[in-house]
Amino acid sequence: MSNKESRSRSKEKEQVRKQISEELCPEDFFKNPNPILTPIKLKEFNWTDKQKEFFKIALDKNTKIMFIDGPAGSSKTLLSVYCGLQLINMKVSSDIMYLRSAVESSDSKLGFLPGSAEEKLKYFNLPLIDKLDELLKSTSPEKLMEKKRVSIFPVNFARGMNWNSKVVILDEAQNSTEKEIITVLTRMGKGSKCFVLADPMQTDIKYQEKHGAFNKMCKIFSDEESYEKGIRTFKFTEDDIMRSELVKFLIKKLRKHKDEQ
Repeated sequence: MSNKESRSRSKEKEQVRKQISEELCPEDFFKNPNPILTPIKLKEFNWTDKQKEFFKIALDKNTKIMFIDGPAGSSKTLLSVYCGLQLINMKVSSDIMYLRSAVESSDSKLGFLPGSAEEKLKYFNLPLIDKLDELLKSTSPEKLMEKKRVSIFPVNFARGMNWNSKVVILDEAQNSTEKEIITVLTRMGKGSKCFVLADPMQTDIKYQEKHGAFNKMCKIFSDEESYEKGIRTFKFTEDDIMRSELVKFLIKKLRKHKDEQ
């Protein structure tokens, strides 16, 4: 890479950092009772225009809840975790809470898993650990968990909780029932932000009558009144798939086949 190309790339990354910082105005947020002392060092990426558009909405001080629809490989979880880490670094949020429904992505059950509750849950942790490994520059996911900056648990553990100054990520929400999504949303306290991520194409819910909760929530909260309260929706398409060209081809082919049925 030439010095000119290197300078150009550095300039672009600096512009992205500046844009993110401009979206974050800590004095406009609820005061975080547990701000981080040493910022978490993050790797730099060449974000696409669509991803930058996502950041602008996700990090806006007026955005409280964001429903994010997108196919596999469109970086929904990666982008949400990145925003969460940025909010922690800006001392706006104290920690990230990552939730998923305890639904297996398989037509057959694994059955009983040995070990303690923490050991059983580690299998649900893998998607978040994977994204943190991609983003973190000089620390580990385990260190962040040890310091209570990141926590992970199933949705059914959320009832009765009250979340202030937290970034809540409900992943794989296509596997959450309407009751579970409502449970998460109604835990939101002062200064918290929630990302609800789903790929409706990949639901593992067995019972037909429980399907479509995510789409229903998007429809309910897509009006002007919801917008004024800080609720946003964002949609990625097959063209936004970053994982690989193969995955992009597979998703487009499968969706076309489904539409033709």
